[in-house]
Order: sequence, then structure tokens, then C-alpha cells
Amino acid sequence: MSWLRALAAGGLSVLFPGAGHAIIRDWLRALVFAGLYLSAIVLFLPSFEQLAAAGSMAERAELLGAEIDTIGQFVLSFVVLFAAIDATFRALGFPPGSNGAGNADGPTCPQCGKELDQDLAFCHWCTARLEPPEGDDVEEEPAHT
Repeated sequence: MSWLRALAAGGLSVLFPGAGHAIIRDWLRALVFAGLYLSAIVLFLPSFEQLAAAGSMAERAELLGAEIDTIGQFVLSFVVLFAAIDATFRALGFPPGSNGAGNADGPTCPQCGKELDQDLAFCHWCTARLEPPEGDDVEEEPAHT
């Protein structure tokens, strides 16, 4: 399941940087990558008026190809690639403290490593079913006849 989640996070980050981080609930990184990508679009792509003035889609594509310089293409590609790689590795749990395992005060989920709510029988982050601790065996009451 974690491989599927990592592939989904990486794929969504290729489509729109920050979307993959939103899938893994890394909200700060999602906002940072989306902001970087949108800022690069504003800086390096032609204005909306220029694109609207072009008559057909072929003319718009030609305008985009002609107006974006090599630096603009590099910056846009770098943001997309870095966001996809970062989202994929963070979904897999690399580096080892990236999923919140290092800063929890209470018990942590064995699947995702984030802090658990002790009242729930599942992790509210990744929905993994939790086994009760060894000492919490529930004794069955004898049936009354």
C-alpha cells in the first residue's frame, strides 16, 4: 500500500507540484511547492493577454515555445521534478523522521510513525488497524446460565 501511495504522490506532483504532498498530508510542503510553481509560471510564461490574443491552440503552443527561455524551462522542470521526487520519498518514509516519527510524545503508529490517539483502534493518519498492546488482554466473562 505504501508503494501505491508513493506512486500516487509522485504522479500528482508531476501534474501539479504540491498535490502529491497534499495526498500524504504534508500541508506546509504542499503550499511551498504549489507557491514555487505558480510563482515560476507568473515569472516565465507569457501574460494571459498574449495567450488570449493568439487565435488557435497551435498559435498558443508556438507562443509558449517561443516566449519561454531556457532558464524558464529549467526552473519549471526543476520544481516539478523536485516536487515529484520529494513527495515520493516522503510517502515512503524517507528520511526516517519525515513522517512525524521523531517528535511524538505518546505511542506511534507502526505503519506511518505518526502519533496515535489512544482512544481509537486505528491510526487516524493512515487508517492502519492497531493491535492492542500485550498487557491489555481483555478477559472474557463467564456466561451466566
